[in-house]
Amino acid sequence: MILDTDTIVAPATLKGFSAIGIVRLSGEQAIEIADKVFHSNKVKLCEQKANSATFGLFKHKGKVIDQCIFTLFRSPASYTGEDMVEISHHGSPYIQHEIILSLIDLGARSATAGEYTKRAFLHNKMSLSQSEAVADLINADNRVSHDLAMKQLRGNYHTKLQDLRSDLLSLCSLLELELDFGEEDVTFANRKDLHKSLISIDNEVKELLDTFALSNAFRKGISVAIAGKPNSGKSTLLNSLLNDNRSIVSDIAGTTRDTIEERLTVAGFDFRVIDTAGLRSESHNAIENEGIARSYKAIDSAYIVLYVLDLSSTDRNLMNKELEELKANVDLENKELVFIGNKCDIATSDIENVIPISAQYKTNIKSVLDRLVSIAAATDIDNKVVISNARHYEALQSSSKWIQRALEAFAADLPCDLIASDIHSVLYHLGQITGEITTDEILGNIFGRFCIGK
Repeated sequence: MILDTDTIVAPATLKGFSAIGIVRLSGEQAIEIADKVFHSNKVKLCEQKANSATFGLFKHKGKVIDQCIFTLFRSPASYTGEDMVEISHHGSPYIQHEIILSLIDLGARSATAGEYTKRAFLHNKMSLSQSEAVADLINADNRVSHDLAMKQLRGNYHTKLQDLRSDLLSLCSLLELELDFGEEDVTFANRKDLHKSLISIDNEVKELLDTFALSNAFRKGISVAIAGKPNSGKSTLLNSLLNDNRSIVSDIAGTTRDTIEERLTVAGFDFRVIDTAGLRSESHNAIENEGIARSYKAIDSAYIVLYVLDLSSTDRNLMNKELEELKANVDLENKELVFIGNKCDIATSDIENVIPISAQYKTNIKSVLDRLVSIAAATDIDNKVVISNARHYEALQSSSKWIQRALEAFAADLPCDLIASDIHSVLYHLGQITGEITTDEILGNIFGRFCIGK
């Protein structure tokens, strides 16, 4: 990959009126160009130490554009690994525009989307997966998205992949040595041990793949399905959780015929709350049957199920009956099931392990919200390496397929060179994630989704 030596310039802050704005300059001539517009009676910018901020006038062709602070970074100790100058100016779009035009006039060019981070990658300041985490961090709109991006940016994920690649390289080397010295009756490793090593690697890759669905659900909002029998208070509960009359409420059973989805943010966690049609035995009404089918589909895809019971007419036996009916239609194994006892103000029974509420009067709604937060916070997503990037997921899927081929080759007692060839393919796909294997097209697709100036 050929490094571009042009000096690039772009705004690092959004266009618009604000207290301050920042223009970022990076490249071999960054300090030289900035020195031409920096004016101070006391110092020269080019003589300042790295990581220093200096106040001065921004002046070009005899015109003072602004009073600015010039922050100087010297290669390689900068974000891009190049000489960099960040110019903090008063937050006027006109001032920012004039500063950028002046710097272009002196030899800089406008940066393309993501070019600063691309240069950081090409100068080995960060891995490709860490580079992608920068974009995820900028776009993080909730606590989980932020935490996942920070973990990836700090290199946890990259270290895990590097360890996998190291194990695969060792395995491949032993196979190829076995091939080279096979005729001399020299054994470098037991074939069964090599097979076990590959099985262990296969399990690690599968574990990574399994985290994608969970991380994706958390990043986009944890899905919460409100389920229960007709007229149990599901829609009223949705309205109470949202503190808004989003769902139509009526004493007539079956008012909700379709699923209704709304977003709810609590304690930094995003939830997608879905109000479903009441669950009942098959109806003679085709529309109701379709609503029930959609309800089960929504429940099946949810991570948390809030099952609403009508405490004015439900006892423990009836609750168990409803639970068995739910289990017959939905796999609850990997879901968090929470029972909500509605109409506690007119309850005829007290059922254990049920959160008692009055959705109509918003009694104890906080307990429901607290339960949602506790489930989200307790989910073991912080203590493991997690895949949250679709490109990485696809590459890992390809890696897994080649590992399966290698395992089949082991089982069939095929020659070492065939197995080694399959493992080389695994290494290729893992390398596309970490950046050992890149093309201009891959880099263009990755960094093209960044904002200008990052």
